[in-house]
Amino acid sequence: MHMSLQNYIPDLTYQSSGLSIGETIALLARTFPAQVTFSTSFSFEDQVVAHEIFSNSLPVKVFTLDTGRLFAETYSVWNSTNSKYGSNVKAYYPNNVLLEEFVQENGPNSFYESVDHRKKCCFIRKVEPLKRALQGNAVWITGLRAEHSPDRNNLTVWEWDEGNQVIKYNPLLDWNTEQVRQYIDSNNVPYNPLHDKGFVSIGCAPCTRAIRPGEDFRAGRWWWEDASKKECGLHVHS
Repeated sequence: MHMSLQNYIPDLTYQSSGLSIGETIALLARTFPAQVTFSTSFSFEDQVVAHEIFSNSLPVKVFTLDTGRLFAETYSVWNSTNSKYGSNVKAYYPNNVLLEEFVQENGPNSFYESVDHRKKCCFIRKVEPLKRALQGNAVWITGLRAEHSPDRNNLTVWEWDEGNQVIKYNPLLDWNTEQVRQYIDSNNVPYNPLHDKGFVSIGCAPCTRAIRPGEDFRAGRWWWEDASKKECGLHVHS
């Protein structure tokens, strides 16, 4: 089936034309029963997609990557999301053997010391668990927005993810922050209070800070690194 999955993209692009996000996700769930999954980090945009899935009772698996270094506020949104929708978001954790070795060899905060260490940390805490979470799925729904990173300006709403062998659906790609905030407010969706404190893209606590007025969206992630290196490897394009 993997070989032909890519061939669905033109059809899906055509069939989803004029459909809402919820209707498109329902179409995906019908086309690929039990093979559609959504990854959430409980960010603004992910909460929009989660609301579409949960409030419409769409048969989509929802998971999160618990890196072990998340903000307390992120766990609170996770909890309030499950409470509001009666959902049960599945958590994927880092491989304990890899993580224990890495921390023992390099210390708990070695990601500040080199890009290599930071990327290895991201790989263990996020990329490897993601690969496990995506196994056996045909479609990966994301909350990616082009505004968040210069690397994302050339993305399309429908993509083929060669590394994970899945169709990727990025429904909010062209949304701006104001549209996201408006949706959250008008649908009374739980959201991370850090968004009200200048945090735009919220990841692990040691690697995320609020951005200052006029700063680039991505400035708050791995702020000690060169801007061109600021992806963690979850959304790599061949």
